[in-house]
Amino acid sequence: MTDAALAPTPKPWIMGIAPYVPGRATAEDGRPVVKLSSNENPFGTPAAARDAYRSAADELERYPDAAAVELRAALSAHYGVEADRIVYGTGSDEVLHLAAGTFAGPGDEIVFVRYGFAVYEIAARRVGAVPVIAADADYATDVDAILAAVTERTKVVFVANPNNPTGTYTSREEIARLHAGLPRDVLLVLDQAYTEYLDAEDDDGALELARTQPNVLVTRTFSKIFGLAAERVGWGYAAPEVIAAMHRIRAPFAFGIGAQRAAIAALGDAGFVRHSREHNATWRAWFADQIAALGNAGLRAVPSKANFVLVLFEGRVSAEAAYRALMAAGYATRWLPGQGLPHGLRITIGSEGDMRAVVDVLRALVERAG
Repeated sequence: MTDAALAPTPKPWIMGIAPYVPGRATAEDGRPVVKLSSNENPFGTPAAARDAYRSAADELERYPDAAAVELRAALSAHYGVEADRIVYGTGSDEVLHLAAGTFAGPGDEIVFVRYGFAVYEIAARRVGAVPVIAADADYATDVDAILAAVTERTKVVFVANPNNPTGTYTSREEIARLHAGLPRDVLLVLDQAYTEYLDAEDDDGALELARTQPNVLVTRTFSKIFGLAAERVGWGYAAPEVIAAMHRIRAPFAFGIGAQRAAIAALGDAGFVRHSREHNATWRAWFADQIAALGNAGLRAVPSKANFVLVLFEGRVSAEAAYRALMAAGYATRWLPGQGLPHGLRITIGSEGDMRAVVDVLRALVERAG
């Protein structure tokens, strides 16, 4: 029997981490369900991206390009950013971890908004930093609350825009005001995993801030609108000094040859992206309207600009009951008690049929609750 006193002892800040819980893909009894729990693209992956991925099948013995030269060039051309100011990782999650690991450590503080992305707290605790949670403004980012939470120990501020899991959006003016109010030695990380779902007029100016300011990092992903969640391709853009420092701790081979080729091909399919955005806008608005019609029963949809809607259950029907009813009907959604939202379900915008079926289940549940 092992003597516990002689066993390796994890750092206390590691043991303080609540492990990330992904959205369910099956029912509790193992039945396959429609997965509306992870904000995946209901249209799958662009055909060109699938073909590009398959083209790497004869090169499985080779390491991928550790510098991702072709991917960075494609990102540079597509978004108008400098290739040498791009860092990449295993999804934008790794880039968020790189930011925390490069600029914070034991005794430092990392600030993020309540009801923010679960990875922010994990990234902070992983490096021994103290997570500091700023109050929200009706589930949205409160710039004044974030600025009030900043101290001389603050090293990083994480803001998702649109926010996950609430879907709320912070305007260009508010993002600029947040940046202007931060000390110059605090890194502002603007997490834009869902930015491609925004209309052009909703550009929050993040890339321009990162281009012109030395303390702004923008992170993005191919997991959402581009339909490449399985391949975990993420990237970030910031000042050269920020990027160079992050590269020092970046894994040299973040993703494979096929993933890089698929990502480049996905960038080239503007029609797929446009169709995904338009479908999402149409059925997100329809779904929000349907939830509003159930408002007398205590259901409320938080205004969203992402590819999901956070539905709050503040009446006689609980979020847990709705979660279980939807699962029984074959639809997995994201119930969020672990993120302080036991009264909320985050529901991905799926196909037309999916959304109509979800509303039917919720309406029947409300009627039964009487």
